[in-house]
Amino acid sequence: MGDRCCQAKAHELAKLKKQQAKMLWSVLSINIVMFAIEFGAGIRADSLSLTGDSLDMLGDALVYASSLYVINKSVKAQAGAAFLKGLMMFLLAIAVFARATYQLFMGASPEASTMGIVGVVALLANLLCLLLLTRHRNDNLNMSSVWLCSRNDIIANTSVLVAAALVSLTHSLLPDLAVGLLLTFIFARSAGKVLSQSWREMQQV
Repeated sequence: MGDRCCQAKAHELAKLKKQQAKMLWSVLSINIVMFAIEFGAGIRADSLSLTGDSLDMLGDALVYASSLYVINKSVKAQAGAAFLKGLMMFLLAIAVFARATYQLFMGASPEASTMGIVGVVALLANLLCLLLLTRHRNDNLNMSSVWLCSRNDIIANTSVLVAAALVSLTHSLLPDLAVGLLLTFIFARSAGKVLSQSWREMQQV
């Protein structure tokens, strides 16, 4: 009876991990494609918010890749991967802040139309990712940290669209800069949360 119970649990766990891997491959592919689209559009349109959001897409792609790597590994390995994700998010915050400083000195006005169109596409892509991830958000620390990254993407995408509207209305680069700095704050705050949670997890194992 006990052996059958253990075998059933092992089978369910293997099935869950297979579902997680399939879902992670899907969101990884979406984020790689969207990074290329947003980064190119951000540079072409001189948009800090689009560039920052594209870096977020790249960071998420790395997050999903690391999550796939540890999906069949120990709790300690998963906590280590989550800690690495936190470091990535913190580095993204620094990168966006550096871009904001550069943009301020250059004084180039971004193209609102490009920001709006690409921002809508990115929002739809991230909504799909969030929908795929929500089912597994409470599976473990690995999936929880992945879901948190995806949720931040929705906030970032919405901010980009707000910035595009304000740039169009004011013909000023300030809304774009403001959103870029907001993304910096969001990345840094989320990074702190993931780092502290994963650090506690590693200490307990």
